[in-house]
Amino acid sequence: MGEPDVMVVGQVARDLVLLVDEVPAASGTAPVRRRRELLGGKGANQAVGLAQLGVDAGLVGVVGDDEVGDRLLAQARADGVDVRAVLRRPGTPTGLIVDLVDAKGRWHYVEDVLAAAPLLRAARAVVVQLQQPLPAALAAARCARRAGRLVVLDGAPTDRAGAAELLVLADVLRADARETRLLTGAAPADAAGGLRAARELLGCGPSLVALAVDGVGNAFAWPDGDLFVPLSDTPTVDTTGAGDAFAAALTAGLLRGEPRERIARRAVAAAGATVGRPGGRPELTEATIAAQLARMPAG
Repeated sequence: MGEPDVMVVGQVARDLVLLVDEVPAASGTAPVRRRRELLGGKGANQAVGLAQLGVDAGLVGVVGDDEVGDRLLAQARADGVDVRAVLRRPGTPTGLIVDLVDAKGRWHYVEDVLAAAPLLRAARAVVVQLQQPLPAALAAARCARRAGRLVVLDGAPTDRAGAAELLVLADVLRADARETRLLTGAAPADAAGGLRAARELLGCGPSLVALAVDGVGNAFAWPDGDLFVPLSDTPTVDTTGAGDAFAAALTAGLLRGEPRERIARRAVAAAGATVGRPGGRPELTEATIAAQLARMPAG
């Protein structure tokens, strides 16, 4: 078995999607119009998205030693994801994420990351997302940086000291509006604000920064350029997983050496291809991305 080109360090969970007409109040009930159970968690979503885009992807994460974990790992393998670095934790139930869609850390995680160090060092890129304890994220980023690998950071920790070290270690930073507020003190409200924030964060270490501006689009900055890409006009059903699809397409484009402008537009298109469907599982193909690119403003 060859080594994956990209290792994603992140969450693996059972994603239960319930479609309801209206989210009930406390102690209330609501009829479920549709139920879907999927392989989920940000780490798994990103690894699946990369595999769909033709990148050899592996996953570092934890599932329980239970039947649910068996099913999730089988699904990941069927999706083409290398799961040999996913730890089976005895006596621990596999994580469950419940996603309600309406009609309108522990320190032992560091040991898990260090156990996967040979795969992290062998990969061309390591994607680190922040739905895991900060020490584990730092361990993964340090390992990849020492090996000279591309480090893609997805998100922002609440600990500002930890954020500073992670930004120094990262080649690429992707953050949503809430995470941008954690990093800069304010969420951008428009394209100009997004570009200012992106260029500010370039000075903290990364060589490419991508920031979401809620309801408007995404700002990108790199040392000799920047770009703002508006959202497509795709009706939003569920935003779950949009950022994961974005990160997968961003990483795939970087590994292929594509121009920054093309990478930016395809990343936004990948997110658009995800928001039109319930649940966070990506379905990234050249056809779905092309359809989104056609719906985006020219530029």
